[in-house]
Amino acid sequence: MTEHDDRYAVPAAAALPADAPMFNRAAWARILPFAAYLAFIVVGDVAERLGAAPGVLRWLYPAKIALVTCLLALFWRRYGELAAFRLSPSAILAAVATGIVVLVLWIQLSTGWMVVGTPAGYDPRVDGEIDWLLVVLRIAGAALVVPVMEELFWRSFLMRWVAAPDFEAVAPARVGLKAVVVTVVLFGFEHNLWLAGIVAGIAYSLLYMYHRNLWSPILAHAVTNGLLGAWVVHTGSWSFW
Repeated sequence: MTEHDDRYAVPAAAALPADAPMFNRAAWARILPFAAYLAFIVVGDVAERLGAAPGVLRWLYPAKIALVTCLLALFWRRYGELAAFRLSPSAILAAVATGIVVLVLWIQLSTGWMVVGTPAGYDPRVDGEIDWLLVVLRIAGAALVVPVMEELFWRSFLMRWVAAPDFEAVAPARVGLKAVVVTVVLFGFEHNLWLAGIVAGIAYSLLYMYHRNLWSPILAHAVTNGLLGAWVVHTGSWSFW
């Protein structure tokens, strides 16, 4: 798919039959990896409340990433938008620049009313020493797996599905304001740093709508998460994880 691929350039998606299921196979292929990711968050929270050992909790993240990776691999053929990486140099530059800007804003938008709840973070230290295997797995998961999983769910599926049930027929550039707002707000409150999440959601959505190529927000998201991981390790600001 090229930077301005018109394959999805249709004014609106056709309505599905009245007896059609709410989610089709393409939708489930995007929902299940995200649902598995959220399920592990719930499991981790419950395990922590039940007094699970920190050593066990640290390995929930690698297990979560492993499961999500397996699900993405299982459904990969259903992700037509990701069949080939075709971004022009200017689109790549725009995505990378956007990812860096989002990183800077993410760190800055982290005080007082900009935060909901208490970020648990991810501390890879064992007996005061950093476990570098955990660090590598954390950064790899955040930079390589999470952007694909989240952009497939939030942008490829949900943003277009809000516009029309037959979401695969909806042009990214024509999803409409309602779909963008709903998706961006939900994406924001998926994170403790809700305002930073909303800003990131807006940035990634605009990339997807402008380039009409899901690899664009995935790349920006990967840059943000990868650089954030490096910054967290450098500064010891584990709560940002």
